[in-house]
Amino acid sequence: MELLTNNVWMMVCTALVFFMHLGFSLLEVGLTRQKNAINILFKNVFIICTGLLLYSLIGFNLMYPGSFIMGIIPDYFVGLFGLHAPVADGALDLTYNEGYTYWTDFLFQGMFAATAATIVSGAVAERIKLSAFMMFSIIYLAIVYPIAGSWKWGGGFLDELGFYDFAGSTLVHSVGGWAALVAISLLGARIGKFGEDGSSHAIPGHNVPLATAGVFILWLGWFGFNGGSVLSADPSATSLTLVTTCLAAAAGGISAFLVSTIWYKNYDLTMFLNGILGGLVGITAGADLMSPTDAVLIGLIAGILIVAGVALIDKVRLDDPVGAVAVHLICGVWGTLAVGIFGALAGFEQFLNQLIGVAVIGAFCCVSAFLILFAIKRSLGLRMETHEETEGLDLHEHGMDAYAEFAGKVEPAKQ
Repeated sequence: MELLTNNVWMMVCTALVFFMHLGFSLLEVGLTRQKNAINILFKNVFIICTGLLLYSLIGFNLMYPGSFIMGIIPDYFVGLFGLHAPVADGALDLTYNEGYTYWTDFLFQGMFAATAATIVSGAVAERIKLSAFMMFSIIYLAIVYPIAGSWKWGGGFLDELGFYDFAGSTLVHSVGGWAALVAISLLGARIGKFGEDGSSHAIPGHNVPLATAGVFILWLGWFGFNGGSVLSADPSATSLTLVTTCLAAAAGGISAFLVSTIWYKNYDLTMFLNGILGGLVGITAGADLMSPTDAVLIGLIAGILIVAGVALIDKVRLDDPVGAVAVHLICGVWGTLAVGIFGALAGFEQFLNQLIGVAVIGAFCCVSAFLILFAIKRSLGLRMETHEETEGLDLHEHGMDAYAEFAGKVEPAKQ
């Protein structure tokens, strides 16, 4: 009965994490312009389909190799290319890890894998070639994400060091965030984002209600993202994790709203929304270790970092249409370090372990992302032509319009 309960809970959480991809899609579409809506949606559909296939063929075994070469390189050649469930007496071994089945484990982890590329999608929106993005996503999801994850979740050297990342502030969010930072540095800003005098110009998204719906869907999905990372249906651990997750989200939203209101003298809904996401990312590394008070403090600081992070990205003339770097990278780093400051593991030694983990993953992801993107830039090219970007990626990449009827491109039905 316990195995059944755990397995059912994990499958529910898997469904919630899958639902998050709709949230990412709506958030990105809402915060970008109408002329690029289909392009955004296409990338998100591509990511989840490709991510699951790549994770089944390569990623899962690479992330959980069973052994390492020199403690760093996953010994993945055994069992590579396909899923190989443990079998006992000719049938599926249901005692796989005394909590849930092999298939449930794969599917839950596979939903996480696609998230890393989705983070990059929002940051590079409205000017990257679709072919370039797809090529980058394939390589990054197949190789970089699972290797980084193996160093902690697969029992690698960061796990042996004592580095702690409960549900992926570093191993999911910052893995995507570092790549996003490298990508927007190589791509450059959208046309019209920065003036010749260095001034920054807001490029409003075309549908903030969609973006708002996306954030609420993501918040709901985080019940599975963090709740499922307990890896069982244990009532005490699961309920505490969900409480800390929600309190951090609420605190992050309030903090970002208040700070941005003081700073910019207006009630900025997009900053409020990103504050919620920043709180969620911040609590993800230690949601199972924190008290409710700890969670609120982590969320409050995450909200402040969102406002400061968005301003910093603008200051250095980088263009991130959805605030992905501030949310997933800056708050991901903060949440990881917070494990050494708050909660059950707090202490200088743990903080140092967390710092080492952040630095190692950051260096690996930045170098990997740069090499992949630079190679693509020199071969396929990264950026759309100026006239294509101006007229919209939907027209030039897809030959479609997301709102054809409202654009006057659909013939009225004859009576």
